Amino acid sequence: MRKGGPAPRRATAPLRRYAMIPRPPRFSGPTTAEAGAWADVLVRRQLLHAVVLTPTGQWLVQDRPNRPVRVLASPADVLALAATIQQRTRSTRPESR
Repeated sequence: MRKGGPAPRRATAPLRRYAMIPRPPRFSGPTTAEAGAWADVLVRRQLLHAVVLTPTGQWLVQDRPNRPVRVLASPADVLALAATIQQRTRSTRPESR
């Protein structure tokens, strides 16, 4: 028998650890500024070695210092690369909780 009040309540449904919140659809494509912001983050976090926007609007991307340079055609390609890298780092990261 428990003393000191009612028994603790249990959650009625288990919580999902990584529940996705649906986002509204985009009405426009990714901007150069948005791609540049993601590129800065990826370089700062050392997930990429270098990302450079050319005057033609293409992006030069290098994973590591001695690796070949890839050419991405648009900001959408930069965001797709960022999403791929993010997915890879989340799926290979050891569980810390």
